[in-house]
Order: sequence, then structure tokens, then C-alpha cells
Amino acid sequence: MNNKKTGSPSAVRMILQVFQGALIGLGAVLPGISGGVLCVVFGIYKTVMELLSNPFKNFKTHVPKLLPVIVGGAIGFLGIANLLAFFLEKYPDTSVCLFVGLIAGMLPSLFREAGEQGRTKGSFISMGIAMVVIFALLGTLNVASVTITPNFGWYLFCGFCLALSVIAPGMSFSTLLMPLGLYTPFVDGIGHIDVSVLLPGGIGALVTVICLAKGVNALFDHYYNLAFHAIVGIVIAATVMIIPFDSFMASAGQFGINTFWLVFGIAAALILDYFNQKVAVE
Repeated sequence: MNNKKTGSPSAVRMILQVFQGALIGLGAVLPGISGGVLCVVFGIYKTVMELLSNPFKNFKTHVPKLLPVIVGGAIGFLGIANLLAFFLEKYPDTSVCLFVGLIAGMLPSLFREAGEQGRTKGSFISMGIAMVVIFALLGTLNVASVTITPNFGWYLFCGFCLALSVIAPGMSFSTLLMPLGLYTPFVDGIGHIDVSVLLPGGIGALVTVICLAKGVNALFDHYYNLAFHAIVGIVIAATVMIIPFDSFMASAGQFGINTFWLVFGIAAALILDYFNQKVAVE
């Protein structure tokens, strides 16, 4: 059938891939949404992991396929960072409540994804252990009143978390950075194209991909249930730790505002999940 009147199918496909890439870029930086999960939703996760696992071998075959997605990802990632930094600075508690809602709303989808290959006792043990470890780690930091000052080393860690959010579906890098107080300065640095943030962050992401891509790929291939349920446990524990309980208790008005944005975040995430399921079925 001739499609001259409706435009080139390849051009339409390319535009769609750029749009998908932009959503993946947004997912990589927005709290509660994982770039890796969106890669799974759009059916390119396997291609991405094949490229990251063997970049030299698969460069010629995979990069042309993924180039529109990569371009879109950069646009989405950089475009949202400045906006996020502004809201986190001006309305920190309200923004965090919205992000907590987004994360909570994505949990049903994440849990469903974790059980795609069935569940065993080991799955729940893995999830429980991951939760305990994160609660213990972040709880110790809070009790000890540890103040983390962002520097080159910590931005390397931010890059590690960012790369992990792509190669490990369901792992949002904000989940680990928010409780440590690193999310806002990292996102602000990205939004302002700050080399002192982008350089260590890029190095951390690159080293993570080189060192872990093959391992993570193999882990999900052979121990999908255990690995994915551990991610669910990490997400739950880290999310609970960033809820601004003091802000809820500050006043009735603040309680109402926080609750509204919390519920709004949950609803938005559930609607997005419904849309993703519908698209996947069609």
C-alpha cells in the first residue's frame, strides 16, 4: 500500500522513537519513574542492554536503531532538570510529596513486573532483605545526623545511580539520592550544565555501565525474580525514608497541601501505568 499522502513510515517511526526517548529521559530524572522500566515498556530494553554489554561488537548494528531514542533521551533529560531544581528549591516538602506519590503509584506496576516470571518464597525473602538493608543504612545515617556535602566523589556515586536506573528496570536513581540529600544538587547541576557535576556524574555512569551492564544483564536473565523483588524492596524502603512527616504535622493547611500532591502523584502514576498497559496490549 502506498503511504505517500500520510508521510514516510520511516519518518513517522523516527519521530515516535524520539518521543519515546524523551519520555525515557524524563523517566530517568523524574522521581518514581525508571528509565529502565520505560525501555521495557517500549520494547527496546533488550537492544539497549545488548549495546551496553557489548558496545564495540554491537555499535554498527544497534546505534543506528537507537540513535533517535538517544537524541530524544538527551532532550527529555536536560529539558526537565532545570524545572525540577526550581521546584525542589522553592517548594521542597510539596515537591517531595508529589514525588512520593509518583513512586507509590508506580509500585503496583513494579510489583507486577517483578512477578512476570512467577513468585517464590525466595522472591519475598529477597525483597525483605533489601528493605531491611536500606532501612538500616538510611536510618543509621539519619540517627548519626550525617551531613553529606556534595563533591566529586559523591557526584561519581550519583552517576552510578543514574546508570543503574537504566540498566536495572524499576530502579529510579532518585530513590537512592533523595534520602542522602544528593538529588537536588545533582539535578540542579545537570540543569545548569555545571561541568563540576556533569563530569564526575558522566564518569560514574560510564564506569557503571562498563563494569555492571553484563553482570546486571546476566543477573536478570538467570535470577529475574530475586533481582526484581530486591529492587521493589529498595524502592519501598527508600520511599518511606523520604516522606516529610514533620511537614505533615506543621499545620492543617500544610497537611492538606501535602496530601493533595501525594494523592495527585499516585493518581498520575496509576494513569500512566494504565496507558502503558493499554499501549502494550494494542
